[in-house]
Amino acid sequence: MNMEQKPISELINLSGKNAIVTGGAVGIGLGIVSRLAEAGANVLIADLDEKEGEKSTDGKKVKFLKTDVSQEEEVKKMIETVAKEFGGLDIIVNNAGIYPQKPVSHMTKEDFDKVMSVNLRSVFLCTREASKQMISQGHGGRIINITSIDALHPSMIGLAHYDASKHGVWGFTKNSALELAEHKIWVNAIAPGGIATPGVAKMSPSGGDVKKNIEAFMAKIPMRRMGEPDDIGKVALFLASDLASYMTGSQIVVDGGVLLS
Repeated sequence: MNMEQKPISELINLSGKNAIVTGGAVGIGLGIVSRLAEAGANVLIADLDEKEGEKSTDGKKVKFLKTDVSQEEEVKKMIETVAKEFGGLDIIVNNAGIYPQKPVSHMTKEDFDKVMSVNLRSVFLCTREASKQMISQGHGGRIINITSIDALHPSMIGLAHYDASKHGVWGFTKNSALELAEHKIWVNAIAPGGIATPGVAKMSPSGGDVKKNIEAFMAKIPMRRMGEPDDIGKVALFLASDLASYMTGSQIVVDGGVLLS
Protein backbone atom coordinates (compact mmCIF):
# COMPACT_ATOMS: atom_id res chain seq x y z
CA MET A 1 0.00 0.00 0.00
CA ASN A 2 1.50 3.32 -1.07
CA MET A 3 0.84 6.25 1.19
CA GLU A 4 2.09 9.72 0.51
CA GLN A 5 4.30 10.87 3.35
CA LYS A 6 3.58 14.22 4.96
CA PRO A 7 6.60 16.47 5.45
CA ILE A 8 7.82 16.72 9.05
CA SER A 9 6.74 20.36 9.27
CA GLU A 10 3.17 19.28 8.50
CA LEU A 11 3.23 16.30 10.87
CA ILE A 12 4.09 18.49 13.84
CA ASN A 13 1.85 21.43 12.90
CA LEU A 14 -1.01 21.90 15.37
CA SER A 15 -2.45 25.03 13.75
CA GLY A 16 -6.22 25.02 14.07
CA LYS A 17 -6.13 22.50 16.92
CA ASN A 18 -7.61 23.31 20.32
CA ALA A 19 -6.10 21.95 23.52
CA ILE A 20 -6.57 21.88 27.28
CA VAL A 21 -3.70 21.36 29.71
CA THR A 22 -4.79 20.74 33.29
CA GLY A 23 -2.35 21.93 35.92
CA GLY A 24 -0.80 24.03 33.16
CA ALA A 25 0.15 27.11 35.16
CA VAL A 26 3.59 25.94 36.29
CA GLY A 27 6.13 23.14 36.04
CA ILE A 28 5.51 20.23 33.68
CA GLY A 29 2.12 21.62 32.68
CA LEU A 30 3.57 24.94 31.60
CA GLY A 31 6.28 23.14 29.65
CA ILE A 32 3.54 21.29 27.76
CA VAL A 33 1.51 24.46 27.18
CA SER A 34 4.56 26.17 25.69
CA ARG A 35 5.26 23.43 23.16
CA LEU A 36 1.63 22.96 22.07
CA ALA A 37 1.23 26.72 21.59
CA GLU A 38 4.52 26.95 19.69
CA ALA A 39 3.24 24.24 17.33
CA GLY A 40 0.19 26.41 16.60
CA ALA A 41 -2.49 25.09 18.96
CA ASN A 42 -4.92 27.23 20.91
CA VAL A 43 -4.45 26.23 24.56
CA LEU A 44 -6.68 26.58 27.60
CA ILE A 45 -4.77 26.35 30.88
CA ALA A 46 -7.01 24.81 33.54
CA ASP A 47 -5.48 25.27 36.98
CA LEU A 48 -6.23 26.47 40.50
CA ASP A 49 -3.21 28.79 40.51
CA GLU A 50 -4.81 31.93 39.12
CA LYS A 51 -1.77 34.17 39.62
CA GLU A 52 0.64 31.94 37.71
CA GLY A 53 -1.97 30.88 35.16
CA GLU A 54 -2.77 34.44 34.13
CA LYS A 55 0.96 35.13 33.64
CA SER A 56 1.11 32.50 30.91
CA THR A 57 -1.80 33.74 28.81
CA ASP A 58 -1.65 35.97 25.74
CA GLY A 59 -5.37 36.69 25.51
CA LYS A 60 -5.70 34.97 22.14
CA LYS A 61 -4.06 31.57 21.65
CA VAL A 62 -3.40 30.81 25.32
CA LYS A 63 -6.15 31.43 27.87
CA PHE A 64 -6.67 30.57 31.52
CA LEU A 65 -9.62 29.17 33.45
CA LYS A 66 -9.49 28.62 37.19
CA THR A 67 -10.53 25.00 37.55
CA ASP A 68 -10.62 22.31 40.21
CA VAL A 69 -10.45 19.24 37.98
CA SER A 70 -11.48 16.93 40.83
CA GLN A 71 -14.96 18.51 40.74
CA GLU A 72 -17.46 17.33 38.12
CA GLU A 73 -19.22 20.64 37.51
CA GLU A 74 -15.94 22.51 37.09
CA VAL A 75 -14.72 19.96 34.53
CA LYS A 76 -17.96 20.36 32.58
CA LYS A 77 -17.49 24.14 32.67
CA MET A 78 -13.93 23.69 31.40
CA ILE A 79 -15.12 21.76 28.35
CA GLU A 80 -17.89 24.28 27.69
CA THR A 81 -15.34 27.10 27.93
CA VAL A 82 -12.87 25.61 25.44
CA ALA A 83 -15.71 24.97 22.99
CA LYS A 84 -16.95 28.56 23.40
CA GLU A 85 -13.54 30.27 23.31
CA PHE A 86 -11.85 28.18 20.62
CA GLY A 87 -14.69 26.39 18.84
CA GLY A 88 -13.93 22.83 19.88
CA LEU A 89 -11.48 20.43 21.49
CA ASP A 90 -8.86 18.22 19.85
CA ILE A 91 -6.28 17.59 22.57
CA ILE A 92 -6.43 17.30 26.34
CA VAL A 93 -3.44 16.73 28.58
CA ASN A 94 -4.43 15.45 32.02
CA ASN A 95 -1.46 16.74 33.96
CA ALA A 96 -2.87 18.11 37.23
CA GLY A 97 -1.54 16.23 40.22
CA ILE A 98 -0.36 16.52 43.81
CA TYR A 99 2.26 14.54 45.73
CA PRO A 100 2.24 15.34 49.45
CA GLN A 101 4.74 13.09 51.18
CA LYS A 102 3.42 11.11 54.16
CA PRO A 103 4.11 7.51 55.25
CA VAL A 104 1.12 5.16 55.36
CA SER A 105 1.46 4.88 59.16
CA HIS A 106 0.67 8.61 59.46
CA MET A 107 -1.72 8.91 56.51
CA THR A 108 -5.37 9.76 57.17
CA LYS A 109 -8.37 8.75 55.09
CA GLU A 110 -8.64 12.41 54.06
CA ASP A 111 -5.00 12.45 52.92
CA PHE A 112 -5.57 9.38 50.75
CA ASP A 113 -8.89 10.58 49.33
CA LYS A 114 -7.48 14.01 48.44
CA VAL A 115 -4.66 12.54 46.35
CA MET A 116 -6.98 10.07 44.63
CA SER A 117 -9.53 12.78 43.80
CA VAL A 118 -6.98 15.17 42.29
CA ASN A 119 -4.75 12.61 40.57
CA LEU A 120 -7.15 9.87 39.46
CA ARG A 121 -10.79 11.00 39.63
CA SER A 122 -9.85 14.11 37.65
CA VAL A 123 -8.51 11.96 34.82
CA PHE A 124 -11.79 10.04 34.71
CA LEU A 125 -13.89 13.22 34.71
CA CYS A 126 -11.75 15.01 32.14
CA THR A 127 -11.57 11.97 29.86
CA ARG A 128 -15.33 11.41 30.02
CA GLU A 129 -16.24 15.02 29.27
CA ALA A 130 -13.47 15.64 26.73
CA SER A 131 -14.28 12.47 24.79
CA LYS A 132 -17.97 13.43 24.65
CA GLN A 133 -16.97 16.71 23.04
CA MET A 134 -14.55 15.02 20.63
CA ILE A 135 -17.10 12.38 19.62
CA SER A 136 -19.70 15.07 18.94
CA GLN A 137 -17.25 16.82 16.62
CA GLY A 138 -16.67 13.60 14.68
CA HIS A 139 -12.98 13.91 13.83
CA GLY A 140 -11.21 12.15 16.69
CA GLY A 141 -8.77 13.58 19.18
CA ARG A 142 -5.85 13.01 21.52
CA ILE A 143 -5.92 12.38 25.25
CA ILE A 144 -2.55 12.44 27.01
CA ASN A 145 -2.32 11.42 30.65
CA ILE A 146 0.67 12.30 32.79
CA THR A 147 1.44 9.30 34.99
CA SER A 148 4.84 8.83 36.63
CA ILE A 149 7.64 6.29 36.83
CA ASP A 150 5.88 5.54 40.13
CA ALA A 151 3.21 3.86 38.00
CA LEU A 152 5.91 1.26 37.29
CA HIS A 153 8.21 1.31 40.33
CA PRO A 154 8.11 3.21 43.63
CA SER A 155 10.53 6.12 43.93
CA MET A 156 10.45 6.81 47.67
CA ILE A 157 8.66 6.06 50.93
CA GLY A 158 5.83 8.45 51.69
CA LEU A 159 4.18 8.37 48.28
CA ALA A 160 1.99 5.27 48.60
CA HIS A 161 -1.21 7.21 47.89
CA TYR A 162 0.47 8.98 44.95
CA ASP A 163 1.78 5.68 43.58
CA ALA A 164 -1.67 4.10 43.87
CA SER A 165 -3.20 7.02 41.97
CA LYS A 166 -0.61 6.81 39.18
CA HIS A 167 -1.02 3.05 38.80
CA GLY A 168 -4.72 3.84 38.47
CA VAL A 169 -4.13 6.44 35.77
CA TRP A 170 -2.03 3.97 33.76
CA GLY A 171 -4.74 1.31 33.99
CA PHE A 172 -7.42 3.85 33.09
CA THR A 173 -5.34 5.01 30.11
CA LYS A 174 -5.18 1.52 28.62
CA ASN A 175 -8.85 0.71 29.06
CA SER A 176 -10.13 4.08 27.84
CA ALA A 177 -7.81 3.76 24.81
CA LEU A 178 -9.56 0.49 24.00
CA GLU A 179 -13.00 2.06 24.36
CA LEU A 180 -12.32 5.27 22.43
CA ALA A 181 -10.33 3.85 19.50
CA GLU A 182 -13.48 3.38 17.42
CA HIS A 183 -13.97 7.14 17.59
CA LYS A 184 -10.38 7.80 16.45
CA ILE A 185 -9.50 9.18 19.86
CA TRP A 186 -6.01 8.03 20.80
CA VAL A 187 -5.22 7.81 24.52
CA ASN A 188 -1.61 7.63 25.68
CA ALA A 189 0.45 8.40 28.77
CA ILE A 190 3.78 9.95 29.67
CA ALA A 191 5.63 8.70 32.75
CA PRO A 192 8.06 11.38 33.93
CA GLY A 193 10.94 10.64 36.26
CA GLY A 194 12.49 13.34 38.40
CA ILE A 195 11.65 16.73 36.87
CA ALA A 196 12.92 20.01 38.30
CA THR A 197 9.71 21.91 39.09
CA PRO A 198 8.59 24.34 41.81
CA GLY A 199 6.59 21.52 43.39
CA VAL A 200 9.62 19.26 43.68
CA ALA A 201 11.66 22.13 45.13
CA LYS A 202 9.06 22.59 47.87
CA MET A 203 9.32 18.89 48.71
CA SER A 204 12.96 19.24 49.75
CA PRO A 205 13.33 21.60 52.72
CA SER A 206 16.88 22.29 53.88
CA GLY A 207 18.15 19.53 56.12
CA GLY A 208 14.97 17.46 55.83
CA ASP A 209 14.66 13.78 55.03
CA VAL A 210 13.08 14.64 51.68
CA LYS A 211 16.29 16.39 50.62
CA LYS A 212 18.21 13.20 51.31
CA ASN A 213 15.65 11.22 49.31
CA ILE A 214 16.01 13.59 46.35
CA GLU A 215 19.81 13.35 46.50
CA ALA A 216 19.62 9.56 46.64
CA PHE A 217 17.22 9.61 43.69
CA MET A 218 19.59 11.86 41.69
CA ALA A 219 22.42 9.39 42.24
CA LYS A 220 20.38 6.71 40.46
CA ILE A 221 19.85 8.71 37.26
CA PRO A 222 22.25 7.50 34.53
CA MET A 223 22.05 10.89 32.77
CA ARG A 224 23.13 12.52 36.06
CA ARG A 225 20.57 15.32 35.90
CA MET A 226 17.00 16.05 36.76
CA GLY A 227 14.68 16.52 33.81
CA GLU A 228 13.28 19.88 32.75
CA PRO A 229 9.58 20.61 32.08
CA ASP A 230 10.43 20.93 28.38
CA ASP A 231 11.64 17.31 28.35
CA ILE A 232 8.03 16.36 28.99
CA GLY A 233 6.66 19.14 26.78
CA LYS A 234 8.46 17.75 23.75
CA VAL A 235 7.07 14.25 24.29
CA ALA A 236 3.56 15.66 24.79
CA LEU A 237 3.93 17.48 21.47
CA PHE A 238 4.95 14.19 19.85
CA LEU A 239 1.85 12.41 21.19
CA ALA A 240 -0.43 15.32 20.25
CA SER A 241 0.90 15.43 16.69
CA ASP A 242 0.66 13.13 13.69
CA LEU A 243 4.12 11.82 14.54
CA ALA A 244 2.22 9.49 16.91
CA SER A 245 -0.53 8.59 14.43
CA TYR A 246 -0.35 4.83 15.12
CA MET A 247 -0.13 4.91 18.92
CA THR A 248 -2.82 4.37 21.50
CA GLY A 249 -2.77 2.75 24.93
CA SER A 250 0.97 3.35 25.24
CA GLN A 251 3.06 4.88 28.00
CA ILE A 252 6.32 6.68 27.24
CA VAL A 253 8.86 6.75 30.07
CA VAL A 254 10.87 9.99 30.25
CA ASP A 255 13.19 9.52 33.21
CA GLY A 256 16.83 9.96 32.22
CA GLY A 257 17.22 6.19 32.57
CA VAL A 258 16.43 5.96 36.29
CA LEU A 259 14.35 2.80 35.91
CA LEU A 260 17.47 1.07 34.57
CA SER A 261 19.15 1.35 37.95
